Amino acid sequence: MLELSILGFLAEEPLHGYELKERIKALTGHVRPVSDGALYPAITRLVKAGLLEERTEPGTSAAPRKTLSLTERGREDLLERLRDPKQAEITDQVRFNTVLAFLRHLPDRHEQAAVLRRRLEFLETPTSFFYDGGEPVRAEETDDLFRQGMLRVARATGQAERAWLAEAVEQLDQAD
Repeated sequence: MLELSILGFLAEEPLHGYELKERIKALTGHVRPVSDGALYPAITRLVKAGLLEERTEPGTSAAPRKTLSLTERGREDLLERLRDPKQAEITDQVRFNTVLAFLRHLPDRHEQAAVLRRRLEFLETPTSFFYDGGEPVRAEETDDLFRQGMLRVARATGQAERAWLAEAVEQLDQAD
């Protein structure tokens, strides 16, 4: 997810490490904060792999600043990650939002629709935070006020997301 965020934001424009960190933080928020200890080693790996280019520029103070940009190989890697997201990037809401944030960079609308269909298919499978005898517990089946709240909010969110996904897939399919 971190590498996808790095590649995605740099596909939009070159950035300094701090700017990149702030954009990733805005995308993932408090749910999955990014630390310097994770970000900068990931950047180093991507530079060594030839996916990013690092340029040193004069800073606003005495210290020079490094600007990161996406290489052509990095752009190809980003497109492949978007074309075929890992299963966890489909099933995990925060990771899927990261895919969604950059899916517009994938030029083929059919490939975009295929990613959305995978998420829609995942959301169609009955699930819950809680189970009884292996079966998902619905909000109406528990007397626990707080679990009812969790389940009702999750159901409403899921319904809204499924409706949007179906609508988006239809629009992408009609674009031909």
